Amino acid sequence: MTTLYLFGSAAPPVLEIAGVIENAQAYGWDVCLGLTPTASRWLDDRLPELERLTGHPVRSEYKLPTEPDVWPKADVILLAPATFNTINEWSLGLTSKFVVGVVAEAIGKEIPTVAMPCVNSAYARHPRFHGSVDALRSMGVTVLYGEGGFVPNQPGERRPEGYPWHLALDAVETIVRPSAHHPARGNRSV
Repeated sequence: MTTLYLFGSAAPPVLEIAGVIENAQAYGWDVCLGLTPTASRWLDDRLPELERLTGHPVRSEYKLPTEPDVWPKADVILLAPATFNTINEWSLGLTSKFVVGVVAEAIGKEIPTVAMPCVNSAYARHPRFHGSVDALRSMGVTVLYGEGGFVPNQPGERRPEGYPWHLALDAVETIVRPSAHHPARGNRSV
């Protein structure tokens, strides 16, 4: 079974993470859920349900050096939604957050990693953001941003079609099984 580390940061689409886990499991992936500390607080009352759903502890903090690893090794990582802060921390190698530390290390371990930002157009106009996206791409990270990925909306605006989770899951599936034919997920709800 392919192990997917599904990581999320504190943007509204993280509230839909249970449906994303179920979709990933339908494709045969063993899902381990990691959250930034703020995303974990947002989902605090749902963490036991998410642990039952994945069969693994939900992690948002580094383990102590004396503690064993509780997750299997990752075959692929998906970081979505990835906030402005998370993208910038990652590209700069600032790893005080567990999720950012794992994806930063994944570059050196050559673990295939997909990221899909979730930022509004005001954040997207900040020059550091585009530099960070370009830096991550140059490091081998698949960043789904712009045409064919996440396109920023206006501050405070929600899209009627929602966050394009299907694009992120399709990108992961392409990495995991590049030659397999897969049904389009564009119409699947999360």
